[in-house]
Amino acid sequence: MPKFDYSLDYARLDLRAHPELYRVGVGEQGVLLVQPYKGELLPHWRFATPEAARQSSEAIYAMFLAYLRAGDFVGADMARKFLQMGFTRARRYADHRGGRKYAGPVPEDKKGQSGAHGRPELPRTPEDPVKAEAARLFKAKWDEAEANEEYARLKKEHKARYR
Repeated sequence: MPKFDYSLDYARLDLRAHPELYRVGVGEQGVLLVQPYKGELLPHWRFATPEAARQSSEAIYAMFLAYLRAGDFVGADMARKFLQMGFTRARRYADHRGGRKYAGPVPEDKKGQSGAHGRPELPRTPEDPVKAEAARLFKAKWDEAEANEEYARLKKEHKARYR
């Protein structure tokens, strides 16, 4: 599968109208770029407390299911990525007070992409149980999304159609 294409003009591109341009990529790639889904999902994304994470993960998972019912793989995949990002960000704050995992700034040519980009990881702090619970709630919904048979079918179909 081709990697996520960071060269596209996502600010002007509607991937609901052009699903052929969407590439799943790895992990959370593109989660804060792909429109109109970013605009639809981001307002629901919260992980500061377990209650916020519960409401957020349930709302985003409901949107995931709605995208599936509409046959919208790109929307479903973006919702899955928001669930994954809820888990990873809450885990980061659980492990690193203040949420900073890596030392130094992100290189300009790597902004918007995931990964350390050669920067050393900062030492972990004692686990924050509140953020750890928020992460657990997102992980449960992310796992549900990943295990969804309709999602798996649409993903396989998307990859076959748009290689």
